[in-house]
Amino acid sequence: MSEHTPNPNPSPTLKISTFVCAWCGLTVTLADPDGRGRNHCPSCLHSRHVLDHVQGGRTDCHGRMSPIAIAVLRTGDWMIVHRCVRCDELTSNPVGADDNQLVLMRMAVRPLAQPPFPLETFGTL
Repeated sequence: MSEHTPNPNPSPTLKISTFVCAWCGLTVTLADPDGRGRNHCPSCLHSRHVLDHVQGGRTDCHGRMSPIAIAVLRTGDWMIVHRCVRCDELTSNPVGADDNQLVLMRMAVRPLAQPPFPLETFGTL
């Protein structure tokens, strides 16, 4: 074959960017099913602290980001609130279409299931 003749049997390589979850060990693609970027594990919802949301840019922390709560925007979109176990920085990230719905619901109802005060106090009001 000359150098100008195309290869008759090209074998294109599909390159998929992934990361390994710091909590559960699942190998996760960096894109969710909708093609948007993903920064947390869809199974356990944990993340890695790689961006400094206060100062902007990358951080050297690299601590594990634990999902601690759900926030609901005015638009109705759900956000996962993460806290870094190393430096305590808080971040929020959009819920992905393939995120574990059971874990999301457990976080969403936790304030009702485990209130910070005894429920008996409502009987005295």
